[in-house]
Amino acid sequence: MAQLSEQTVESVSTVVQLQKNFFHNGQTKSKDFRKKMLQTLADQVRKHEKAICKALKLDLNKSETEAYMTEIGFLLEEIKFTLKHLDKWMKPEKVKTAKTHIGSKGIRVAEPYGVTLIIAPWNYPFQLQLAPLIGAIAAGNTAILKPSELTPHTSSILVKLIQEAFDPAYVTVMEGGVETTSFLLDQPFDYIFFTGSVPVGKIVMKAAAERLIPITLELGGKSPCIVDRSANLELAAKRIMFGKLMNAGQTCIAPDYLFLDKKIKEPLIEELKKVIVDFYGENAIQNEEFTKIVNDRHFHRLKSYLSDGTILFGGQSDESQLKINPTLIKPKDLTSPLMTDEIFGPILPILEYDNIQEAVDFINSRPKPLALYVFTTNDEVAKQVTESTSFGGGCINDTLMHIATPYLPFGGVGESGMGTYHGEASFQTFSHYKSVLKQTDRFDFSFRYPNAKNSLKMMKKLMK
Repeated sequence: MAQLSEQTVESVSTVVQLQKNFFHNGQTKSKDFRKKMLQTLADQVRKHEKAICKALKLDLNKSETEAYMTEIGFLLEEIKFTLKHLDKWMKPEKVKTAKTHIGSKGIRVAEPYGVTLIIAPWNYPFQLQLAPLIGAIAAGNTAILKPSELTPHTSSILVKLIQEAFDPAYVTVMEGGVETTSFLLDQPFDYIFFTGSVPVGKIVMKAAAERLIPITLELGGKSPCIVDRSANLELAAKRIMFGKLMNAGQTCIAPDYLFLDKKIKEPLIEELKKVIVDFYGENAIQNEEFTKIVNDRHFHRLKSYLSDGTILFGGQSDESQLKINPTLIKPKDLTSPLMTDEIFGPILPILEYDNIQEAVDFINSRPKPLALYVFTTNDEVAKQVTESTSFGGGCINDTLMHIATPYLPFGGVGESGMGTYHGEASFQTFSHYKSVLKQTDRFDFSFRYPNAKNSLKMMKKLMK
């Protein structure tokens, strides 16, 4: 597929102004309009399901099952949940009255920010572009979508899906590369939502800071997975490899490295090997269901990690298919790129510990991860790990699944990001909550004024 052409400064600024005009006409604030647009989005996703799966196959070799589960079905469930709860989320919230404000009423009102920019990555190029859009629409905003240039087929289907059903003054897609993104970041948006790498996240945040634009950053990092000696090893192996090998490890919350209790290290490694073969056969490279690496640059980056340790299983690769077999590896040291870079591929380093505190201390010595997983049947161990470490979100005895429930906000902390979304958190992210106090005019407190007698005495009675 031909390389995407860049937008011009003029085309970008024209669309932003068009959306600002559309937002200010007030149409997006209507509850009925928001619901209609959410339903339209769901209808478009269903209508183009086959084309979406085909695009994801071409860009990443995703199987139809994986494409539906992680990209299409995920979005349909999110829209369904949002439509069910939108009335409640939009309703102004009454707050308690302080004793200094007797006679008044206070409410919190959710209002849209305005024109939003949603920048998506390449690893889940469909879902991660439209999932934030659900929140933006529900909260009453307009949106400009910027898909990744590394997944051009998916980008193209996004353009088609959006153009067919939405006024570009309301929602539009702007394709392009780094130059287009740069032009967009120079615009006066009201909110920016970015999903991607830490280095690019810093650039986006710097641009937002120049204009004091509020921002959500969904980044990544090295998400640890701890397996305690009490864990169900057979089940743990299945769930760990499910999380690691989904999308060939190109998942921001994939387990990035394993920390195993020494007593169960060898038996668990054997279970992991069995699971890999059970999932994808003796040679995953030849399995048509196994996702490829997105491009040559990332393939060679991943292949270079294979020299950073002793391979325990796998390690084969095929550049012509951009595939690397699921690999278990023992790092040669903790300062190699294998243990400092986010892997974002089907390579899983394995470390060991004598005492669980060693794992906790190691995690706390590194930047805060986006996800953390611990496998244990010991409640005290689970408590020690989850309460002693800082991470965006995670699971006890599973991987990835915390992202799939709309009742849990998803987001990072520190270098793994800021802000959350999914479910009500998406509505809250794209809303400004303004405070409104309705004061009574039936009576007045004279002591609040500078000419009142005994005002200090009265204030001390009330404000203590």
